[in-house]
Amino acid sequence: MIPLGIGSAAAVRVGQGLGRRDADAASRAGWTALVLGSGFMSCTAIAFFLVPQYIARIYSPDPEILNAATRILYVAAFFQLFDGFQAVATGALRGAGDTRAPMICSVLFYWLVGLPLGYFLCFAAGWGAVGIWTGLCAALVLIGCTLLWLWRRKERSFSSGLAAEFTLEDWA
Repeated sequence: MIPLGIGSAAAVRVGQGLGRRDADAASRAGWTALVLGSGFMSCTAIAFFLVPQYIARIYSPDPEILNAATRILYVAAFFQLFDGFQAVATGALRGAGDTRAPMICSVLFYWLVGLPLGYFLCFAAGWGAVGIWTGLCAALVLIGCTLLWLWRRKERSFSSGLAAEFTLEDWA
């Protein structure tokens, strides 16, 4: 939820910067949000990796559940950073007027990579729940990296003065 909130703030701040025709402010807002989101998610990743058994124990003392949850939290630790990237970059892109790219990335990578890979790993490879989460992790890595790359391209375009389309006067 924290990266989602930071992404919403990024959408507002990037949009305000572009509305003022201040490409530097829009760029700073997007990059600041990405740093804040990835910083927070890095902390959660470290916690998931270092103390998964304590986190799982909050929910159940059952040893079988603790074992399963610990393995899933190890996988979740690896996708935390990329989940933060995708949530915040989606907001920054939304503020720059691009809502289509995050939607297309999510549909393509979740449905064409994450779900089939997760299904394969879960059932064909016999990994169980860890397989489903590994498929989700792969999709999140691809989405996070792609949206980060798209944000960088978008940010460069309006900071180099090539994106007059991002001003309010041109939308009117």
